[in-house]
Amino acid sequence: MKELGKEQLTLQSFRQNLFQYRSYTPIPFLIIMVVFAKPVSSTMIIGGALAFTGEFLRYWGVAYAGSLTRVTGGVGAPEVIMAGPFAFVRNPLYLGNIFLYVGIGVMSNALYPWFLVVAAVYFVFQYYQIVILEEGFLRISFGVAYEEYAKNVPRFLPRMRPFHHESQTHQRPYWVGALRSEKRTLQAFSMVLVLLLVLWLRR
Repeated sequence: MKELGKEQLTLQSFRQNLFQYRSYTPIPFLIIMVVFAKPVSSTMIIGGALAFTGEFLRYWGVAYAGSLTRVTGGVGAPEVIMAGPFAFVRNPLYLGNIFLYVGIGVMSNALYPWFLVVAAVYFVFQYYQIVILEEGFLRISFGVAYEEYAKNVPRFLPRMRPFHHESQTHQRPYWVGALRSEKRTLQAFSMVLVLLLVLWLRR
């Protein structure tokens, strides 16, 4: 039992580190995507559609979750967010991130298809581990309320119709605040997009 406890503690620490540094792990992938980029018309269009879908999903989620999306020290939440995109899927920001990074990978056409596959697998693995960490906190903090929400709303594959709950009535989007919170992500995305556009136009 002691050994099992150590393993669980190590796994918990691993997940906490992934959560803490989740904003930095995409950087090496983005650099490789730009350095080895070979964009063509089809990859720019398809990848661009995926990337913009991911960023929209992120922005929509941030409008409801607020500054909690930028927390790095530890997992925390004042309540279970069930409105907006959270009524369709429990982790719209992480799903948006996957769309965003995969979209950029498709746009860049770098080391296709192996690098894109590796990147997609890594980000799915990373966000799955982080979600398990966050769900543990939410179950302890909110008990039955979170269990009911988790039972009705999928973790990553969105449901077709939004989940409705009385807790949603006061949860409203703050679009201006979301724009401020997303400033760094939008700046980074814009820089990568401009670089890929330049490389594409030069081909």
